[in-house]
Amino acid sequence: KGKLFAASGGELTPKRLDVNNTAWELLSNGGRALDAVEKGVIVVELDPEVHNVGYASYPDRNGIITLDASIMDETGNCGAVTFLQHIKTPIVVARKVMEKTPYVMLSGEGALEFALANGFKKEELHTEYSRQAYKEWQQSQKELPVDQHNHDTVTALAIDMDGNISGACSTSGIAFKRHGRVGDSPIIGAGLYVDNEVGGAGGTGVGEVIMKTLGSFSIVEKMRNGYTPQEACKEQVEYILKKVPDAENQPVYFIALNKQGEYGAYGTKGIFDFAVRSKKQENMLQRADTAI
Repeated sequence: KGKLFAASGGELTPKRLDVNNTAWELLSNGGRALDAVEKGVIVVELDPEVHNVGYASYPDRNGIITLDASIMDETGNCGAVTFLQHIKTPIVVARKVMEKTPYVMLSGEGALEFALANGFKKEELHTEYSRQAYKEWQQSQKELPVDQHNHDTVTALAIDMDGNISGACSTSGIAFKRHGRVGDSPIIGAGLYVDNEVGGAGGTGVGEVIMKTLGSFSIVEKMRNGYTPQEACKEQVEYILKKVPDAENQPVYFIALNKQGEYGAYGTKGIFDFAVRSKKQENMLQRADTAI
C-alpha cells in the first residue's frame, strides 16, 4: 500500500521535518494512520520554538494562551477542542473527546475539566519568549497583519499500510487575537476533513476565510468528483479569491491527499512550505504554488 505523511504550516523549518520522521517511524512499522498523525502533531505542540501551536504559543490580547485542535479517523469519527488552556498537547485531548465521549467538540473550561478528568495535569504554557512577545505587543496594542509570519497551523495527513487515511490539526491561532476567538482548525470540514473512500485535506492561514468556504470538506468533495489533490486545492483557492472579500490579501493554504497516495498543495499568497514522506520519497520540504 502507498504510505504518505504530509504536514503543513506557514513556513516550515528543517527542524519541523521531525513531524514526518516521528510519524513515518510508526507508519513504516505497520502502525495506524491515526496514531501517526497524532504523534506527529505532538512534536510541534511541544516544540518551544514554534509559537503558533501548543506550548510557547503567542497569547491572545489578554495575555492568555488558548489552543484549538481536531482529529479524524478512517471511520468518520472525529474529535475537537477549542479555547483550551493549560494543556500542552490539545491534539491528545481531541482524540480522547472522539474516543471517550458521544460528542465531537468540547470548549473552554469544559474541555479543560474533561482533560483533567482523563489524567492530564495543568501546565504553564508560557515561556520567557511568549511573555516578552506579549509585553512588546502591549506597547502598541495594534492588530497585527495576518501574514505568513503571524499564523501557523500544523496539519497532518497519513495513509497507513492498510490503506486507511486519518488527519490531525492543531493551532493557537492568530497572535494576540481577541480573547475568545476560535479559528478553523477545530472545525471539522473547515480546517480538517477526511473521507476514507476519497482522501483528506487540511488548511492553514486565515481561519475565518477557510470557515466561510468549508475549505477542507470542499477539497475532498472535489477529489470525489475526479479532481487530483493538486487540482482540488487550486480550484478551492480560486473559488475563495472570487467569493470572499479581500481574500487576495489574506494567506490561505491547503494540503490534500487521496487514496492513491497522490498529494497536492496550493495557497493564495506568500510562502507556503509542506513536508512529504513516502516509501519512494525521502522526507523533504516542498514549496507550494500560490495564486498571487
